[in-house]
Amino acid sequence: MHNITFDYKILGPIGTNCYLLCNEYQAEDGTTQKQCVLVDPADDIAQIEELISRNHATLVAVLLTHGHYDHIMAAKSVRNEYHVPIYASCDEETLLASPDMNLSALHGFEVMLEADVLHNDGDVLHLAGMDIEVKHTPGHTIGGTCYYIAEAGLLFSGDTLFAASVGRTDFPTGSMSQIVHSIQDKLMVLPDDTKVFPGHGESSSIGYEKKYNPFLQ
Repeated sequence: MHNITFDYKILGPIGTNCYLLCNEYQAEDGTTQKQCVLVDPADDIAQIEELISRNHATLVAVLLTHGHYDHIMAAKSVRNEYHVPIYASCDEETLLASPDMNLSALHGFEVMLEADVLHNDGDVLHLAGMDIEVKHTPGHTIGGTCYYIAEAGLLFSGDTLFAASVGRTDFPTGSMSQIVHSIQDKLMVLPDDTKVFPGHGESSSIGYEKKYNPFLQ
């Protein structure tokens, strides 16, 4: 039995979507568990605590779609509060640790973060009773990552794919050719009814983006 749901808050200085992906399932010992993973802890630990509390779930991990400051500012606080590991791309390690590259220095402060688990493209993370497929999608940053849950038809696309748009590529390690190839090769091959939840703005679907995203035509 699986009952996968999600909740979110819009947090931080530029309105980052912070998602909580929850699953109520029967564990191997026969007990019913409700666990969750947090995608992109943007800012404000108090707001994140409220998000987790209202879903009555146990947090088991933090997943980062990429290392820009507006997606990671509360990551250390969440790790310290809940004693959970932070997952990020093996290609994003340098950007996470550099205030210049992760853009925090540009805004007058320093954010530096070290992930606990560095994943590779194609890895499947077994977390909260779910299989979460890791899709490395460089372009917005070199270590940009999307997380796909096939059984629920959900894709958390970070700043790679937006509703009728794509992420900026004029920041450190960005590349327009890479982001278009990443989306075409890794995301547009998913089922059309896959729901897309980006790092900013409204949700979409793979089918909609195939038809109407001007960057993919």
